Amino acid sequence: MAVGCGESVLWGISFDATPISGVVVEFVKTARIFQQRGYRVHLDLGYDVKADKNVFFQPYRDEAALLPDWVRLARIDGLDSVPGYDAKFATAVLREVVQAGDERLLPRVEAIAEQISHRIVDTWRRRGVSFVLVENGTLPENITYTRAVYLAIERYGREEGLGRFVLWRDHDLMWQSEPAAGKYGIFPYPHAVAPVDSPHIQYLVQHAEARRRMLHWQPDLHHLAVLPNTFSTPPAAVDEHNAGFRRDYGIPAQAILIARPTRLIPQKRIDRDLHLLAALHVHPRLPADIYLFVTGDRAESPAEYVRLAALARRLGVADRVVFGGWLAPHAGEVGRPAGHGYSVQDLFAHADLVSFLTSGDYESYGNPIGEAVAAGVPYITTGYDLYDLVYGSVGFQAPVMDLAAGDLPTPPFVDAVADLLVDAETRRRTVAVNQRLGARRLACSRRQVRDLLDRMVGPATAPRPTPMDAGIRMSVVLPVYNEAANLPAVLASLYGQRGDDGMPLRNRVPYEVVVVDNNSTDTTVEVARRFAAAHPDLPVQVIQEGEQGVACARRAGMQFAVARSRARADAEAARRFYLVSADADCRVDPTWLWELFVTMEAGKAAIGVCDYYYRAEHFAGRPRLWAAIDRTLRCRAVTFRLFGGFPDGKGFAVERGAYEKVGGIEIFYQVQDGRFVPHLSDDWDFGISVRGSGEEIVYAPRSRVEINPRRVDHALAEVIAGRAYGHGGTIVMRDIRDPDLAADGARDLTAAQARQAWEFSVRDFTPKNTILPVLLTPSLLDDDAVADFFTPSLARRLSRRIAEILDEMRVVDLTPIHAYKTPSYRLYFEFADEIFARLRATVGSDIGRPPPLPTCLREVPDGRFREFVRYYCEDRESGAAHDHFGNGGVF
Repeated sequence: MAVGCGESVLWGISFDATPISGVVVEFVKTARIFQQRGYRVHLDLGYDVKADKNVFFQPYRDEAALLPDWVRLARIDGLDSVPGYDAKFATAVLREVVQAGDERLLPRVEAIAEQISHRIVDTWRRRGVSFVLVENGTLPENITYTRAVYLAIERYGREEGLGRFVLWRDHDLMWQSEPAAGKYGIFPYPHAVAPVDSPHIQYLVQHAEARRRMLHWQPDLHHLAVLPNTFSTPPAAVDEHNAGFRRDYGIPAQAILIARPTRLIPQKRIDRDLHLLAALHVHPRLPADIYLFVTGDRAESPAEYVRLAALARRLGVADRVVFGGWLAPHAGEVGRPAGHGYSVQDLFAHADLVSFLTSGDYESYGNPIGEAVAAGVPYITTGYDLYDLVYGSVGFQAPVMDLAAGDLPTPPFVDAVADLLVDAETRRRTVAVNQRLGARRLACSRRQVRDLLDRMVGPATAPRPTPMDAGIRMSVVLPVYNEAANLPAVLASLYGQRGDDGMPLRNRVPYEVVVVDNNSTDTTVEVARRFAAAHPDLPVQVIQEGEQGVACARRAGMQFAVARSRARADAEAARRFYLVSADADCRVDPTWLWELFVTMEAGKAAIGVCDYYYRAEHFAGRPRLWAAIDRTLRCRAVTFRLFGGFPDGKGFAVERGAYEKVGGIEIFYQVQDGRFVPHLSDDWDFGISVRGSGEEIVYAPRSRVEINPRRVDHALAEVIAGRAYGHGGTIVMRDIRDPDLAADGARDLTAAQARQAWEFSVRDFTPKNTILPVLLTPSLLDDDAVADFFTPSLARRLSRRIAEILDEMRVVDLTPIHAYKTPSYRLYFEFADEIFARLRATVGSDIGRPPPLPTCLREVPDGRFREFVRYYCEDRESGAAHDHFGNGGVF
């Protein structure tokens, strides 16, 4: 059957050689997306790859019952007839070539790999394979088979005329799997099969650290993306099917149940769970019986099962340990195989806790943690090498066993687990926090899979993105809505960007412009296309975004640029690529893009923030209004230099990897006039997400954007009243381009109005630009320049008070929209006098003193100020604090 004729076929290859593992679960999740697109799905479990599983050439038996019925188990035909290829040979190659560096077997490796590759191609052709998903192929257990797969991909892709038809995903690169044992040699792994920079392969790793190390090992890879495991398991619940789970396994209904979804192999360190169970069994705060359920095939490592069973007896908990054997993968993702019995999801439905007390240097992503979070069960874990990178740095809540404190559970860790088990309310809160973080941090991976497949095989309803030239380093995203009058000048300024030598920047650092039309009803699109045709030396892409709102348009343009940049065949992977936001009603200086680029390149920061300014002459004859604006700009210059600032859609850049790390720009919604509309502050909240992920923001003071003053001119009454962006807890964007709104544009403010406008401006500015950076990153207060700005004494007290407020509020993640507002506002009220003193000393005496307190706070009894500040800032009904602080930012 020729490729491209009839039904499309996905062929999966698992180098894990086991029917149930995190690798197989992730394969099925991805394969489901293919299946929903009409693909037939075949999976080779890799029995003919790994010798250490004792299944080499073993026929499949009942493994299919563990997988959904749309996955067909398959394998390469005729491998057992390849002379010299067997488990003994694979073991010898691993021991002698990979581990010992003895190259005498390499000629046989190449000869056998060539023969295997022909059998792979023959099988794929016979099955009509059109897409291949390789799982764990870089792990050098069997370099003969890995080499054969690479040979087969090149031959099959060339002969069938295929493009990028392979996803090659690595869960256990050799630097993530038992590095202390030196199992695969040392860097640069001379006898592992290095990834091949193929036009047919898209490589995937699970986090930024794996990508960095992969490129360190093989810097020539051009198609390497970060794609975390998917977060899509539904909440676990007791239902009609699984109600008898405890009864069937002899677990009392009222007993505490700890689940350990795993494989029975030494690397998983199940002995730690047994020791924990023994300690909890006699813990004074746990009155109920406690049981441990361990999944996994006893036959995978019989000696390990015997050892664990003996340990359970010695610890006196053998009657409380259930070695449950294989369970089907999570029912919500994989389906419940008919007639097989229970799934891991059923186990989670009955579990009070999920354990992951794994080896320190064995795990990469920690699948069971993500599955527990999604299923709605609290978890415990060891602080394995990559835990903080994947889960710990973003605030997931769990008792974490410190491996530096001991190899087995210590009394403090046991107490922490007992505290969690004994308090149902603590478990409920923990689950709520973790699920919120999981949905924000991990759920994007499923969307990323779909986006990736759209780029590689094409979406069902949209054309594939047009190719991007390999040399382009930046995509400037320009959202537009009815900007036909403004657009020629804006595009001309982008075309006229130059370097520090005065030469056109496009000849030195190639860039492109992505115009995102957001339902314009004028000739905006025609203007953009005419400009593109007249300026062929500057690539200009014009795309549509149907959901109204500048945030939606900005996100669509950045996603479009990411997709096209990732799809390039010959871009230099090690070079950073930048997504740049621009605004159609602002003007950029001639070196705007160059200065932003060189600042980002020098600092290697995640986000670069521009300098924003008004032309003073626009406000000639309005000295009071200009004085309020000028004070705001001077304050901002000081704090941006200290903290890097936060991005504004008028002009900022983000490194592509950092953009993808946080899942891109997230759109939030609020109700306006009875309808949901996108929230206005997508740029600000995106910056908070990036900074909250541990990335740096850098200020580029010579990258300058001139702000269009029309909002100040056309909405002056609302600026004075502090309602420029809404009122009563909403932040909205009005179209202020109607000339009829310009009646007040030429008048100055009275002294009282100028004072009112400044007070709204500085109240908006101070919590967001002076307090929020150190709230998100308290370690900034240890920086000498920051401590000098605040004074060392104030810096120490701010640091202490931040910790107290966050602990009191039980805040673990400040990045969700508005989560930062209450603590920022509280800190403002508590420290306003001292912060304004520092602003006066640093910016100028005209900054003055803090604006008057709200009337309600002026009447607070002595000694209770902090208490009532908390009530005011947490008032969820009136939006009073929002209106006090949040509407002066128009300057």
